[in-house]
Amino acid sequence: MLGAALILVSLGGCGKPAGQAGSGASAAVLSESGKTAENGSAESVPEKTESVTGNSQNADPQTVSGSSEMAAEQTGSAQSAGQEPLTAESASQEAGPTEPAEKGITVALDPGHQAPDVDMSGQEPNAPGSSVMKTRATGGTSGTTTGVPEYQLNLDIALQVRDLLKAEGYTVVMTREDNETAISNAERATLANESGASVMVRIHANGSEDPGASGALALIGSSSNPYVGSLYGESSRLAEDVLSAYCSATGMADNGVITSDTMTGINWSTIPVMILEMGFMTNPSDDTNMEDPEFQKKMTEGIAQGIQNYFGR
Repeated sequence: MLGAALILVSLGGCGKPAGQAGSGASAAVLSESGKTAENGSAESVPEKTESVTGNSQNADPQTVSGSSEMAAEQTGSAQSAGQEPLTAESASQEAGPTEPAEKGITVALDPGHQAPDVDMSGQEPNAPGSSVMKTRATGGTSGTTTGVPEYQLNLDIALQVRDLLKAEGYTVVMTREDNETAISNAERATLANESGASVMVRIHANGSEDPGASGALALIGSSSNPYVGSLYGESSRLAEDVLSAYCSATGMADNGVITSDTMTGINWSTIPVMILEMGFMTNPSDDTNMEDPEFQKKMTEGIAQGIQNYFGR
């Protein structure tokens, strides 16, 4: 397990089942399209909101006694020389940290969007074989109080989550590690699919025309989605685990898990996938908190813990 706090939105209890969001989730949701869900382009699929101790018994008593006397003599020599005696703890410290045991699990992390100077204005199918075309990627929203762009916040958080997961023995695949990577939403999903990842957690932040909208939510494809409907059960479990742990760690309002069938980065996935909308950058409190280093520690530990919880079920 991860530390004490630790692990490709109106007030409520953490870990709501997939379905309608809490009252705050009625606020507009910004994600891949950089537009609100109410105003974004619609998919032809109807969108739904749903130790070793030794053998001392057989040892020669004189040998054991002699060993003890020798150890005491060595300890005394070390102390008289002004040195600390070597203990198991000090030996471990001198040896340095050990590498975590590999879990054999790969997690794909997708920090949403990229810098606006990267031209992603072209079109791509909203799903494999779909005739609906959408912009390959957009720049997302930005903090109305901090001025920080969403693509930077997403990357900052994803890199920290990557480090936490790797410290626990997970293999982590990143869709991007800088803001200049030209990768579309479909390409992000394809990268995760082909990487051998077991799940994809997509990191985003929200926005709304209503500055009062606040809190976190998760997005997944619906059970009737013709492209990812078969992933609904596992995607729902993943989303519930991550959102619940995230809200518990941060105190963010939990606006629940809702479904959307218009997200290209979800529709192209062949593995359980979710979008975590970490908070509203258009809300002064959420925006300021999400840029605070101590709060970011809670955010990243919550996300990592949620992923651990999913694989620990």
